[in-house]
This record gives sequence, structure tokens and C-alpha cells, in this order.
Amino acid sequence: MAGTALVAIAFFLGLGIDDPTIKDPSVLQSISRHMLIGLGALIFASLVHAIVLTYFMGTGRWVEETSRAYKLPTDFHDESQKIKYRLMPGITACILMLVLTGACGASADPATIAWGYVQESLGMTPSTLHLTIAILTVAVNVWVSIFEFRSIERNGEIVEEVMNEVNRIRTERGLPV
Repeated sequence: MAGTALVAIAFFLGLGIDDPTIKDPSVLQSISRHMLIGLGALIFASLVHAIVLTYFMGTGRWVEETSRAYKLPTDFHDESQKIKYRLMPGITACILMLVLTGACGASADPATIAWGYVQESLGMTPSTLHLTIAILTVAVNVWVSIFEFRSIERNGEIVEEVMNEVNRIRTERGLPV
């Protein structure tokens, strides 16, 4: 949620920029602040999504190896894998949306050559395109963050179930728990 919060902060800072063509120092300062926080949000939110994916890769491997070692049913590993593979498209979409938002933001700089091309080919200003993509990015990040949280909760329950089974087996065999 921290990554999504940073994305939202960058979004609201961007809403405060009325006309990026004005050479007023306060407007330039607002643009700079928006760009820096936006870039930080892009990096941090991508990092959070990558950590979530890494968590599922690690726990999935642990569940698989523990299930094999203790001859547990494959149900634990199968469900853990399903959760991970359901999350992957959302994580990928978030990271791509974050990068696309940044790219559209760069094209929204009136000094870039992209300004005219975007306006001619899409029929909208690069600022409008950037705003539209940013709205979608915030919405997708909120939705995926909620889905990640719920998935981590369920995966934690699976890990706990595996540990309970391992403890039961070890107790039955007279091994330390």
C-alpha cells in the first residue's frame, strides 16, 4: 500500500499543475516536485510488486519441498501456485502502467518533440493522455494491491497449515518440534 500511496501523492501533485507551458518559478517547482515524487513512486511501487512476486516464489518453493519431504498431499503446493499465477498478470500490468505513465509524463513536457506528435496522432494533448493513463494506473495499483494483500493472507494460511502438518508428523515420530 505504501507504493500505491506514493503513486497517489504524485497523482495529486500533478493535478495541481494547470499549464506546464507557463515559465513561472512556482509552476516549475510544482512540475519538478511532481516529477521527482512520480519517479520515486514508480520505482518504489515496482519494487513492492517485485517483492510480492519474490515472496510467492520463495514460499511456493518451500511449500513444494516441505510437502515432498514429509509426503504431504500436493493440495498445499497447488493452491499456493494458483495464487501466485493469478497475481502475476496484475503485477505485470501495474509495472507496465507505471512505466507507461512515466513515459506519457515525459511526452507531456512542452519542450519535447513528442508534444506535437501525440497531439496530431491521438487528437489530445500529451497532458490529457498522461492524466488519463495516470488515473488508470492509480486505479489498477489500488486494485492489485488489495488483491496482493488478500493473496498474501491466504498464502500465509497455507504455510501455517503445512507447518501444522509437519509438527503433527514430527510429534508422531517422536522428533523435536
